[in-house]
Amino acid sequence: MPPTLASLVHHSALKLTVRAGEGQLDTPVRWAHVSELADPVPYMEGGELLLITALKLDAEDPDAMRRYVKRLSGAGVVGLGFAVGVNYDDVPEALVKAAEEAGLPLLEVPPRTPFIAISKAVSAAIAADQYRAVTSGFAAQRELTKQALNEGPEGLLAVLAGQVDGWAALYDASGAVVATAPEWAGRRAARLTPDVERLRERPAPASAVVSGGAENGVDRVELHSIGTGRRARAALAVGTAAALGTAERYALHSAIALLTLTTERSRALYAAEQRIGAAVLRMLLAGEPDHARAVAGDLYGALLDAPFRMVLAETVAPPPSGVAAPAGAAAVSGTALLLAEAVTGAGGASMEPLSVLADIVESAAARAGEAVLVVPDGERLVLLTVDGGAAAEACVQYAEVLEATRADGSAGSGSGSGSGSGDELLIGFSAPAGPIAAATAFKQAEQALSVARRRGRILVEHEDVVAGSVLPLLGDDAVRAFADGLLRALRDHDATGRGDLVASLRAWLSRHGQWDAAAADLGVHRHTLRYRMRRVEEILGRSLDDPDVRMELWLALKATGG
Repeated sequence: MPPTLASLVHHSALKLTVRAGEGQLDTPVRWAHVSELADPVPYMEGGELLLITALKLDAEDPDAMRRYVKRLSGAGVVGLGFAVGVNYDDVPEALVKAAEEAGLPLLEVPPRTPFIAISKAVSAAIAADQYRAVTSGFAAQRELTKQALNEGPEGLLAVLAGQVDGWAALYDASGAVVATAPEWAGRRAARLTPDVERLRERPAPASAVVSGGAENGVDRVELHSIGTGRRARAALAVGTAAALGTAERYALHSAIALLTLTTERSRALYAAEQRIGAAVLRMLLAGEPDHARAVAGDLYGALLDAPFRMVLAETVAPPPSGVAAPAGAAAVSGTALLLAEAVTGAGGASMEPLSVLADIVESAAARAGEAVLVVPDGERLVLLTVDGGAAAEACVQYAEVLEATRADGSAGSGSGSGSGSGDELLIGFSAPAGPIAAATAFKQAEQALSVARRRGRILVEHEDVVAGSVLPLLGDDAVRAFADGLLRALRDHDATGRGDLVASLRAWLSRHGQWDAAAADLGVHRHTLRYRMRRVEEILGRSLDDPDVRMELWLALKATGG
């Protein structure tokens, strides 16, 4: 530990005597400084033991000494050394009383002790403390490295917690707690997840000092981002009862360096795994499940042994400012991402939506111990998740949160697109499938994604498309334009008052071409209806005997409400 006033008083060669402030002798001394200025405060940094002979002071004036001592205390001077036998044979009583009133330690320096001896003692003690800190830091680094190699992050955290006499926790990219030491620190670390998420929004490397909460007593917690890229890949928290000393700081920095190396190695492995995953996906889509299983090995083999879901995700530009989004559309705004973080544990309000989704899915899978395949595909993201697993559930949860946030933003602004200006996220889920049906599952996911795009929904599952009606798909602007064009000639004819061909066509189609029933619905003779249907064929230039023509006309009537 650094030198203190007490250690100087107990130094046998200095023979210092305490004249005031005996209760404050445990204060560390940063340096010993000699100054005979009447006001040395402008040259003080705090933590000094000031040595004087009172050459330019009226040390017997009580008011002057009170002002002098008060300024020294306010400047952070930790003690005052007064040399007797130079200008004063004894320490003036006015100075002693002023020091007692201010609580400033006052040491009497005997004539045989030069100031240089005190300065040397302080300097030697500081150097010895720094040497001990460096030596301890090297020892801690060796032990941390050993544990990191043999036991992984858990072993490293255990050593670090012992070195700082506190606790340590490691968080993953989503802000979830990965490991703690000791184990009882788990709840304490979990309460800091919001602080970790805020730290991740800052460019790495980043650090912060936060409070651990009222339940943590006097805990002082330091947070540090882990990783060399712009986005932190992990975070480290260290909780202690007081600020870290030099030796503890060495240990902390060594731990950060080791965890960074581990993280960068993990990123390289992740990139290799992603390449394997892309190869597995290509083989599945090419109808080669056996080859895909062989390549998947232990990495993705479990994913192919159970029903999986093929998931496609993409982003689209939001509507122009002032233009309402389609009902159900959801912008991935900063507010939405922050809410998603609170619900799913995924961060990154400033991150690209597909990256956020990938982090959410991978973190959920890692916590559940299940395999997940994440493959970028141009402007899209392809996911292969266990049906009903944690990764698939996290994906659905994320979409629900964004939908809810979009609804809140719509209620407040009327825009329907939330408060952000970022790209909108769209997700399509296939039905449960196995390796043999992977290509079919991919098409199903594409169909669901197309429906999500048309309906302005964030997530659509293929089962919803199959179980629902095709009619909601007719709301597309292109479909309505086609329908209007197809029926325009009939509407123009009806506008002249020469008959009601559109209503007659609808009645006839709704009755599946049954003349009597359709005529009864219209209140006309069946010969009149036959005449009108011939006019429809003549005007459109199409035969109503063609089932495709009847289908197109019926859908056109539905799309336009005609």
